[in-house]
Amino acid sequence: MLNNKLKKFVDALPIPKTMKPSHKNKNETFYEVEMTEFRQKLHRDLRPTRLWGYNGQFPGPVIDVNHGEPVNIKWTNKLPDKHLLPIDKSFHNLDKLPEVRTVTHLHGSETKPESDGYPEAWYTRNSRETGPDFKTDVYHYPNQQRGATLWYHDHAMGITRLNVYAGLAGMYLIRDEREKHMQLPAGDYEIPLIIMDRSFQDNGDLFYPPQPDDPQENWPNPSIRPFFNGETNVVNGKIWPYLEVEPRKYRFRILNAANTRAYQLYLDSGQSFYQIGSDGGLMRKTAKLTTLAIEPAERFDVIIDFSNHKGETITLKNDLGPDADPEDETDDVMQFNVTLPLSSKDTSRIPGHLTHIPSLKQNSIKRIRNLKLVGSTDDLGRPLLLLDNKKWMDPVTETPELNSTEIWSFINITNFLHPIHIHLIQFQVLDRRPFDLDRYNKDGRIVFTGPAKPPLSNEKGWKDTVAAPAGEITRVIAKFGPFTGDYVWHCHILEHEDYDMMRPMRVIDPNKRE
Repeated sequence: MLNNKLKKFVDALPIPKTMKPSHKNKNETFYEVEMTEFRQKLHRDLRPTRLWGYNGQFPGPVIDVNHGEPVNIKWTNKLPDKHLLPIDKSFHNLDKLPEVRTVTHLHGSETKPESDGYPEAWYTRNSRETGPDFKTDVYHYPNQQRGATLWYHDHAMGITRLNVYAGLAGMYLIRDEREKHMQLPAGDYEIPLIIMDRSFQDNGDLFYPPQPDDPQENWPNPSIRPFFNGETNVVNGKIWPYLEVEPRKYRFRILNAANTRAYQLYLDSGQSFYQIGSDGGLMRKTAKLTTLAIEPAERFDVIIDFSNHKGETITLKNDLGPDADPEDETDDVMQFNVTLPLSSKDTSRIPGHLTHIPSLKQNSIKRIRNLKLVGSTDDLGRPLLLLDNKKWMDPVTETPELNSTEIWSFINITNFLHPIHIHLIQFQVLDRRPFDLDRYNKDGRIVFTGPAKPPLSNEKGWKDTVAAPAGEITRVIAKFGPFTGDYVWHCHILEHEDYDMMRPMRVIDPNKRE
């Protein structure tokens, strides 16, 4: 890994370009996106890094669409045949599959299964070879859902962690009319912040460890590891960047695109974040927060007001906790320099009430599912994380009916938090209730140690990814639709998702039994 420590806050924050459609008419907007290999300079003092990305950018360009605007995207794989990171081929029959495969998932999108990015719907360079579920490389996104901050990333079976780490991620915005009338910061004052962590070799290339830190002799090399945190924070493709801002309000669309790392974000000026949106768009009310706890794949739509901080330098920090390694530099994320003159009067506002969100608790509950998040080991003694003690290849067990409402209870009997993502739908968080994990590990009984806790103030909107802490039962409620077919649900720690904390889910129409 990199021996020379990189100086912080010497590179300006890049603002990702907005993708231009290939053509557009009243029936559709059409984009063409190529996945390619290229080199990009991520730090002033680092040689250009070999990366994979969408349309030659890391992260990929922002796709910015309107509510109800039908979009077709042709995702073309132009990547080389050999991966730039070490692949463990000891599971999921990966030794029999092409080394480089991709399939793009638009995270948070309500779309038909053939456009969802099913892990086995992969394809290779120029679609020479395809997976068993491959149907097309042109995906259709109806965008009939609420305005929201979504993101697109690779989802190929068994190598998602490597493809995303290589650079295959980008932001996708759906805009609706309501936001246009709310006087939110806009234009130059609305900025994506795509946050992730990476480690580097001395030559500037990405470093991803080929094995766990303490590999056993019988483990393969390369061998999958249960987690990986990088040594640097990268925002919009720059390591520890800075952004010059005016003394006014800014809207930031924050995405945690890291493989494993959760962030506890705060501003060293002590000022607040005003969170207006979560994964599925605007919340009911603005949440005033001093810390943003953001798990992998979560999106937070926030306003930061720099009006009273003219001339100041403000650091966006990551609270590593009391037991942090003093050598760990990831407590810094980026800096805001409030040095630009005010270009015009700031007429934007921070609204209190945002939007109406009907509670799903009023719906008839078709089914309650109790789903355990389980730690185990594989035949070689390596860590193996599972959902309800089942592997990806096991038969489908989650088969909600179209337009039915279900409660899913995630019972986390591992000793760490898992961010759980369900495809196709946005859900509402009901509550979390702690139980005695030591007792459970002794006799398998769940003994509650406190009352159920309501969702946090910034979890009361629509979500598609939820933090399920260790020793707690996290309950979410969802209405399944608007489409039927094969989808997935999984932990969004990508190392867990790849092996083997992902399960198929089939939304069925009870009136069309096979």
